This record gives sequence, structure tokens and C-alpha cells, in this order.
Amino acid sequence: MTSATVSPQLRARLRRSPRVPVHRAWVRGLVRFAIRRLPPVPLAGVSVEQPPGLRPGSRVHRPDSPRSNAALLWIHGGGLVMGSAVQDDRQCGQTALELGITVVSVDYRLAPECPFPAALDDCQAGWEWVQQYADSLGVDPTRVAVGGQSAGGGLAASLVQRLCDAGGPAPAAQWLHSPMLDDRTAARPELDAVRHPVWTNGLNRFGWRSYLGAEPGAAEVPPYAVPARRAELRGLPPAWIGVGDVDLFYDENREYARRLGEAGVATMFHPVAGAPHGFENWAHDTDLSREYLAAARSWLRRVLMDRPAPPAPPAPPA
Repeated sequence: MTSATVSPQLRARLRRSPRVPVHRAWVRGLVRFAIRRLPPVPLAGVSVEQPPGLRPGSRVHRPDSPRSNAALLWIHGGGLVMGSAVQDDRQCGQTALELGITVVSVDYRLAPECPFPAALDDCQAGWEWVQQYADSLGVDPTRVAVGGQSAGGGLAASLVQRLCDAGGPAPAAQWLHSPMLDDRTAARPELDAVRHPVWTNGLNRFGWRSYLGAEPGAAEVPPYAVPARRAELRGLPPAWIGVGDVDLFYDENREYARRLGEAGVATMFHPVAGAPHGFENWAHDTDLSREYLAAARSWLRRVLMDRPAPPAPPAPPA
């Protein structure tokens, strides 16, 4: 893959992006230290809180003038081995402001120190916190979407599957940005020779191996560990999947969108020409990123706010 395949808007920014050897423990430790100490990104019209009851590091973004009782549970990325909720303050704050909704950004334990199901359990605990405190948050518990980026998008897809199977309150939508969905991609050695920008297949293999505690691509994986491995997708909530066409995850994202659609799930697949992994974060001020996020938020607004409220339960007999 050459720089010519990358959008001209992103080439210069991409050349300045360092490659991080996340397989080295000291590098992961340094990155985690730096991310957790990122200064907050203040956004006029949005408050950021870290309430008790949520995992430390989690954040609640609330617009000063809410326009809806819908909410979003957001899960950050980092290849399952890095990252923290604070890194997505801009994304979460802007989504809260533009849609007028509450956004709860959860933090979770990281692999390889804490392999599956630790991260997924932490994300589910965040969902349960939102459901428990929906009244005090001013949130309708039936209008809560689950979303995330990269590894967070994969965790969001897994969480949606687990919650739907559990039979309790189900997410209203799944909002997936270049999600990390399929460990079998990491098991394809021919992809190692392709120089995917930002996130290579070698890094991908380390992330999945760390999370699964085994080599990716095994014949069987635990339920909910790898969302693309799920055979039955019927009954899942509407899905939006956005990804750049030079992203390592492009093929697995497109395939998951196809399977969702064939299973009767209302699905929007949004490819972006010339966009590498995570471009909407590290090049957020480009027209390409602004247009992408506008389309993503427009879909989320329609799904959360335009859908009819569920019917009221029948009155008890007199």
C-alpha cells in the first residue's frame, strides 16, 4: 500500500504519525501513562463528570441544554491493549452537544494483563450503570445506543450480542466506527506484507492474542469474544458501520454489515475513500473527518430520536 491510496487531506498528517510497538510492555505502559494524563478537551455547552459507581476513568458527557432523553454508551479503542476513555473526550463531547444527548464513555481493563472477558464485563457494567441511573440522568432506558471505535467498536458489537441474548433491556442501536470484529483477519499471514497505515496486521495479531489468550484464528473461541464469529445475527438492533477503504478492518467490516443485512438487521455501511484507521481522531479537523462524523451522527439521531416510543404496557384489570 502506498501513500497514493491515502486521501490527499490525510497524507501529511499520516507521515507524522509514529508507529507504536505495542508488543513491548514498557511501550504500552508509557502510552497508557500518557493517555490517562491527557488534558481534558473543554467544550462549551457540555459538562464532563466522573460519577461514583462507574469504573475509574469513565466519563459522563452531558449537554447543558439536552434535547432528547436518548443516550449513548461509548467504548474507546486501543487494540484491546491500550487506551482510556479520556482520549475520546472530543468525540463524545461533540456528539453530546450536536445531538443533545447524554454520552457515557466507559473505561475498561486492558489485555494482556486482563484478557477476555474482563473488558467486556467492564463495558456491561457501564451499561448496567446507565440502566440503573437512567431516571437521574434524564435518560429513557429504551433509547440507549452502544457505540465505539476500533477495539471499542468490536467490544460494542459483542456487548450488543450479549445483552440481546440476556433478555433484559436491549440497546436501541449499535454505532460502530472501524470496529475490530474478527480475529481471523489477524490469522492471515498474507496481510502482514500490506503496509496498512496506523494499525497493521502484526499489531492486530498481538491485540487479539493478548485478548484471547491464544493465537487468533482458532477453530473455536468463547461466546462473545469475537463478534464476527457469531452465526446467528437475527434480532440485533440497527447498525451503522463506518470504515476507511484502506483500513485493515475494511473487509471484515463490510462482511459483517452484509451478514447483518441478510439477517434482517437494518444496517448502514459507510465506506470512506482513502481513509486509514482512526482518521476521524488524528485528523479530526479535516473536511473528510467532519463529513464522516456528520453522516454518522445524522444516522444516530434518526435511529434514537425518530423511532416511536415503545407502547405502554396494558393497564392491570380492574
